[in-house]
Amino acid sequence: GYIFVDRDGEHFRHILNWLRDGMIPNLKDSDYAELLREAEYYQLLLAEKVDIAFTEHENGFCCQGLIERINTALSKKRDEDDNPELTRRDIIKCIQSEKVKFRGVNLSGLDLSKLDLSDVDFSHASLKGVFFSRANLQCAKFRDVDAEGSIFHNATLRECEFTGANLRGALLADACLMDCSFCGADLRSAHLQSADLTNTNLEGANLEGANLKGAKLTNANLKGANLQRAYLRLVDLRETDLDGAKLDGCKFAWSYSMTQAFCTYCVHLYHLLVTTFQAQKSTSNSDGFKSSFRCIEDV
Repeated sequence: GYIFVDRDGEHFRHILNWLRDGMIPNLKDSDYAELLREAEYYQLLLAEKVDIAFTEHENGFCCQGLIERINTALSKKRDEDDNPELTRRDIIKCIQSEKVKFRGVNLSGLDLSKLDLSDVDFSHASLKGVFFSRANLQCAKFRDVDAEGSIFHNATLRECEFTGANLRGALLADACLMDCSFCGADLRSAHLQSADLTNTNLEGANLEGANLKGAKLTNANLKGANLQRAYLRLVDLRETDLDGAKLDGCKFAWSYSMTQAFCTYCVHLYHLLVTTFQAQKSTSNSDGFKSSFRCIEDV
């Protein structure tokens, strides 16, 4: 008679090959996931389940359960993916040519300190933990990069584009960031002590919990930025646009340099109050006006 196995036959040959010689194929992650489902269905958890009595196969591979072998292969692939695709020496060779681009390249963990990387395009690259200390990165492009935990201490970053970049926990202390664009960037818990952010565009950026002690934000655009729980002690906010910025829980000390920014903020509140009053007066709804006034008083 016949035995009918109601399963997709695409990966059954891999099951048979493993039962014969203990080998697993080199597959894509998605195919490994499908093979893993098949192994779980056939309960190929441990070597004992398939009556393999020995502990080491003649080809040198341990006779683990198929599921365990697949998980080991996936872990190895993930470890390989985390390794940088280029070395510091490769980078130095590349930057000797014109218009260098490392778009989408994995450079995680590299030491690129003190290099001249001006005008280099790093857009969409993985730059986790990269060491850029004292590097010249003027006019470089970091659009949508993943640079979480990277070190830009004392780097020159004038006129760089960081739109949509992940810079969470990055070290940017003492960096020159004049005329940069950080629109929509994630700068949560970033270290920006004494950084020069003059004329920088931070519209919609997330600076929650960031340390900006002593930073220069003169004429910076912080419209709609999230500055909740940010540390703003001794920050220069002259002519800074804070319209719509979230300032809940900020820690800062008032100084003369903050006067213009605060006055601008107060002017916006005043206009809001007047507009609300006129609207409520026209509808003769004094309760609505009082509630709006209380809300502004809290601010």
